[in-house]
Amino acid sequence: MGVVTPFPKAAPQIGFERAELSRILDLYGRMVSAGHWRDYAIDLGRDAAVFSAFRRSAERPEVRIEKRPALRHRQGQWALVGEGGAVMRRGHELGPVLAPVERRLMKLVAG
Repeated sequence: MGVVTPFPKAAPQIGFERAELSRILDLYGRMVSAGHWRDYAIDLGRDAAVFSAFRRSAERPEVRIEKRPALRHRQGQWALVGEGGAVMRRGHELGPVLAPVERRLMKLVAG
């Protein structure tokens, strides 16, 4: 008989919890209905989970919402990254990190 070799253990994958993803997709849906965003992408990796929102599919993402649990005890695990790659907001809670996008939505709806 042959030797059975076990599969190597895969590194854990970072993902969004249901409540986090629900909050992000709620904001995405409101931005779509305001006519500002048209597409999104989710990247689940070993270091981070990233939600990217696009104005058009062929462009760079306008906003990236990143969850990096390794930074949980330092700057906070949540980051809002702009189109140019600059971190716009970082924090321990998702709500305050999404606040700049919420304010932009209010301006889009009001104006």
